Amino acid sequence: MATGNLASVVVAVDGSEESMNALRWALDNLRLRPDGELVVLHVQPPPNIAAGLNPAPIPFGGPSGVEVPAFTQAIEAHQRRITQAILEHALKICSEKNVEVKTEVVVGDPKEKICEVAANSKADLLVMGCRAIGPLKRVFLGSVSNYCINHVGCPVVVIKGT
Repeated sequence: MATGNLASVVVAVDGSEESMNALRWALDNLRLRPDGELVVLHVQPPPNIAAGLNPAPIPFGGPSGVEVPAFTQAIEAHQRRITQAILEHALKICSEKNVEVKTEVVVGDPKEKICEVAANSKADLLVMGCRAIGPLKRVFLGSVSNYCINHVGCPVVVIKGT
């Protein structure tokens, strides 16, 4: 699928091997214009989504909606470490193939942010992996790749997991 007309390609990566396989596929199969840019994108979930927890309200009429700063800071620090490890792994893959890339990290809902970054960067192509989750999980959790296929304004290549 080599092409020399691509000016901007976004590859979405997360902690899955499927996303790294999508990055490898893009590096092996796509050719950008000389002034083209390959963006390795990681979407970091907001702390309350990532933890899947919110501190319980203070009982007996205490203040509500109070954030626990140490708790939030610890979650954010842990997410930064996860993001750093993911990007280091992705950059190592790119380095092995002698390809320079731009990295971008955004915070939010992955499916929405991937589409937003692709639109803002005027991507000619979005490349992403797809985890092999079962049909029941897909019904309840949805599929990031399916959402992006239906909402992004550019072609999407999905590299399926096994």
